[in-house]
Amino acid sequence: MGSLEGKRSKESFCYCLIMLSVKFADKPDGLKVLCLGAHCDDIEIGCGGTIMRLVKEHVVQHLKWVVFTSSEERAAEAKSSAEHFVRGCKEKDIVIKKFKDGFLPYEASQIKNLFEEIKPFNPDIIFTHYRHDLHQDHRTVCELTWNTFRNHLIFEYEIPKYDGDLGNPNCYVTLNEEITEEKVNVITNCFRSQAGKQWFDKETFCSLMRIRGIESASPTKYAEGFYVRKSVIC
Repeated sequence: MGSLEGKRSKESFCYCLIMLSVKFADKPDGLKVLCLGAHCDDIEIGCGGTIMRLVKEHVVQHLKWVVFTSSEERAAEAKSSAEHFVRGCKEKDIVIKKFKDGFLPYEASQIKNLFEEIKPFNPDIIFTHYRHDLHQDHRTVCELTWNTFRNHLIFEYEIPKYDGDLGNPNCYVTLNEEITEEKVNVITNCFRSQAGKQWFDKETFCSLMRIRGIESASPTKYAEGFYVRKSVIC
């Protein structure tokens, strides 16, 4: 999934991914994609643009979207947001759990059981948190992702925050301005409960994607960055 530009065909997008050991010949109807987020807006912020590209370019056959922590208000926001991002997907499962924010390391046994329930889905691609993320919930989700899915293509996404833990991605997905704007608008419109936080605004989200666009020499200016621990060129 290196530097991807503009609107390409399903075959073109697949070719870029096949270099990372995803076998598309056996999946003519599309990919099974698993998105994992500790909190209700994590998936959208970290890899929302990439998910939109995959869905819009008809690469995804079945998408499972799992969020681990929520409140009643946050769960409603997350459901509304996720529906926007997966719109057009052939099959979709949106799962919003109710674990307590900030306590995932102390709920690891229950979280692991949930991962085991997800395991039979056997996705082709997994999006999860960055391993060096300083938020304890994010790290827990990442650790259990690798503990559960040991022979899968995993992309770790990043979340900007006060901790200043952004790293140096080694994989990028370029995004055009239309998808970039759509991603940011859905996030800011759906997650009204977060509007009072000083970092939660369009400038933050666009700035990070612009920086990643510079790093990847994106011809469309914007990109999302990912961390890939292991890939196989075949």
